[in-house]
Amino acid sequence: MGSARCYVEYAPRRVERPEHGARAEAVPWARAAPSRFTSAFEDTVAWLALHMCRSALAELMRVDWRTVGGICARVEADLEARDGRGRLDGLRRIGVDETSYKRGHRYMTVVVDHDRGRVVWASEGHGKRQLNDFLDHLTDVQRGSIEVVTADGARWIADVVAERLPGAELAVDPFHAVSWATEALDDLRREAWREARRAPRPKRGRGRPRKGEEAPADSAKGVKGLRFPLLKNPEDLSEGQASALGALRRSGTALWRGYLLKEGLRAVFRGDPADARASLDRWLSWACRCRIPQFVELSRRVRRKREGVLRSIELGVSNARVEAVNNKIKVAVRQGYGFRNIDNLIALVMLRCSDLRPALPGRAAA
Repeated sequence: MGSARCYVEYAPRRVERPEHGARAEAVPWARAAPSRFTSAFEDTVAWLALHMCRSALAELMRVDWRTVGGICARVEADLEARDGRGRLDGLRRIGVDETSYKRGHRYMTVVVDHDRGRVVWASEGHGKRQLNDFLDHLTDVQRGSIEVVTADGARWIADVVAERLPGAELAVDPFHAVSWATEALDDLRREAWREARRAPRPKRGRGRPRKGEEAPADSAKGVKGLRFPLLKNPEDLSEGQASALGALRRSGTALWRGYLLKEGLRAVFRGDPADARASLDRWLSWACRCRIPQFVELSRRVRRKREGVLRSIELGVSNARVEAVNNKIKVAVRQGYGFRNIDNLIALVMLRCSDLRPALPGRAAA
């Protein structure tokens, strides 16, 4: 209590029955076993876990960091029980994604409820086994209520949805489709840069250029400087970046045509949803005939995900909420300076990324 350590000592009564086994008396100031702390202490620890690093929390509250994970899990379960809504009940639109939480390709799978804006399930690893494990936690009624699943286009998600959720529609996030285009454009820029480096450089005269003359331009350096102007949205370009793109437009190279293809795909997603099918088909026809290998391959990839991309546009859903959750997870990992125990991280994620937030004891709820 403050700077003083305080112990509450109590001997709860126990009843043992042949059909139920041993049962301990419930007390109003503590949660059920295996908790060895008062409810106020656990609520304080859970609140601090969302706002400070693990070493400071462990020193301040005189508990081991491994204990914090169990406390967060109990507080989250108690908040959910008081809320009266089951975490897995009433799921209609969910988002599925994986995110790295540790170096060395260590991933966790996250499932988000779009309607309530909260994480409903998380597990270590990624792949079909993890997604099947989530679906195994659902009843037949809960699985049948799912109407839309948003994802990033991963094949393992599409396969599991088609097999286990035949009544649900798979919506491929448009943001990821545009990111595929930006990756293709950046790969094309690097290829143009390598070709410019291999080309012979223009000869320079002796001394500085005369007044009114310009030094021979280094084409490789110019292509390298186009990295950010090519990837940024046109409305976000600075004056210098817009000027660099203007010079590229006048050159009429494959790099400029790739930039137009990238912006054309963005325009499909920003346009009228009613015209999305016709607009996407026109873009696919353009891309597959552009004779740019990177965008020909991109057109094949988008064509494979065509129905999922179109449903995402028509339904007005995306994986943006899931990506926001992934950012919060990375913030939690950085704030805790890494997690050796994935269960502690999952317990913290369930508190940080839900609509049930712990409050400090004795304070009015915000």
